[in-house]
Amino acid sequence: MMDSKNEFLHVHEESIKKVSENIPDDETLYDLAELFKVFGDSTRIKILYALFTTELCVYDISQLLNVSQTAVSHQLRVLKTNKLVKSRKEGKNVFYSLADDHVYSIIGQGIEHIEE
Repeated sequence: MMDSKNEFLHVHEESIKKVSENIPDDETLYDLAELFKVFGDSTRIKILYALFTTELCVYDISQLLNVSQTAVSHQLRVLKTNKLVKSRKEGKNVFYSLADDHVYSIIGQGIEHIEE
């Protein structure tokens, strides 16, 4: 008698081959998982969303989000380390903006996705 649990189990070799040829290495997937963890903090998301519109200094972000400048600076450091924001100095002020078009796309597509 056939084992009913395994009745429908068979290897889809073409699918496995296709995935095996295209899946990134473990280090790349680990780095991707780490990147997505950065998006797991609501303060960082608020900062990214604020920067989606225009560049801002720490004080402006702090006022906008009603969060201490220390907390904003800490979160900006995390975002900068993960290449999600960049900074530019103008006199004594440091202005932050999204690092590149990829970050704009991630934020924009994320908003689109949750609003569907």
